[in-house]
Amino acid sequence: MRLLLIEDDDPLASALTEGLREEGFAVDRFATLSAARAAASTTTFDAVVLDRGLPDGDGVALLREWRARCADTPVLLLTARDALDDRLAGLDSGADDYIVKPVALQELVARVRAVVRRARGRPQPVWTHGALTLDPASRQVTWRSQPVELSSREFSLLELLLSHPGQVLSRSRIEESLYDWSSDVGSNTVEVYVHQLRRKIDPGVVKTLRGVGYTIGPVETLS
Repeated sequence: MRLLLIEDDDPLASALTEGLREEGFAVDRFATLSAARAAASTTTFDAVVLDRGLPDGDGVALLREWRARCADTPVLLLTARDALDDRLAGLDSGADDYIVKPVALQELVARVRAVVRRARGRPQPVWTHGALTLDPASRQVTWRSQPVELSSREFSLLELLLSHPGQVLSRSRIEESLYDWSSDVGSNTVEVYVHQLRRKIDPGVVKTLRGVGYTIGPVETLS
């Protein structure tokens, strides 16, 4: 899952970036509205964590721009402004959640997962697909009731495919979701992770459409 973090407090932003990456997120961090605006115009993010008091303006102004263009990426406002009027203004401007600093990393992670689940129309905390289950919170996977040990990237790929059932995702779309701009992505990286998922779970867990991309295997083959 790829996050856009917009925060100008360097110690806080660095700590959040490190913590979120340890939780399996790909994170791109920027400190200004202009940089975040440019990033969002070229990259698809699964969610945005947005500060309000930024050097070049109020984060709510950027949020309103996005919503005016019908951009539906989940946005969590993370701010020190805790007055009722501030919270109402943020939520009424299109924020999916409003978090007052300081916030524990575990709470931020849970809130990000919650808004992404709602945005994807999958409110249940544990996903089931035939005999395959995936728990995003605990990062645990079971296949036919047996635990499956996956690397962080393998888990993220499986989570991405499960969150888009029936859709074929191109290799570039997968890379965009799994890696931030600081990552070095090999030419066959996605293929390697697909191979590992098939080896560890079942050959039919990922279906390849040559020249198009990948999709999660149909339920009837994973039961």
